[in-house]
Amino acid sequence: MREVLGLVEPIRLAARLPSLADHPRGENRPLLVLPGFGASDQSTWILRRYLTWLGYAVEGWGLGRNTGRVPQLIPRIVERLEQLSQQHEDRVGLVGWSLGGYLAREAARERPDLVTRVVTLGSPVVGGPKYTLASRHYQRHGFDLDEIEASVAARDQLPLETPVTAIFSKRDGVVSWQACIDRINASTEHVEVNTTHVGLGMSPDVFAIIADRLGR
Repeated sequence: MREVLGLVEPIRLAARLPSLADHPRGENRPLLVLPGFGASDQSTWILRRYLTWLGYAVEGWGLGRNTGRVPQLIPRIVERLEQLSQQHEDRVGLVGWSLGGYLAREAARERPDLVTRVVTLGSPVVGGPKYTLASRHYQRHGFDLDEIEASVAARDQLPLETPVTAIFSKRDGVVSWQACIDRINASTEHVEVNTTHVGLGMSPDVFAIIADRLGR
């Protein structure tokens, strides 16, 4: 129920727009934004509009609803990265909300040569769906959560080379905030914010952090 409080974030966002304009410009650098589990590009529309306003060449992932089928989705995201990198003759920034952030990290792990930086919003990097509300969905469809957790840990045997900013909130009612903490990859910095899981994609505080990190 506390996730409903995240719906006040667009009001805060509107009030903060003048200050949010005062961030480094994107200079048409390519940026790919990935939605969370069960969501599509519509869910990231506000975030993508803001980053476009800053001057980035922003793309949605264009794959419809995020089905949560991680092994099938990672190669398709890598393919999108290859296309965008070739089109812009530049490496690509990645921003992912919830499961989208995990997918962004894993695509960057496989092709660090294509990615400048990853920013994740409330993304479970420990346990896969095990410590999220989506765990029930996976169990109903016959997935072994312990097996998924083990496969997530196994992927961490190959260290991340790409800088990652992991934004998380202890008010998150969808993903356990502890599951958002990466204690393995030294390339990851953690930034705590005060909003809900739903609010992460609309919070002016989150937008400011994203703009700052991408601007580096």
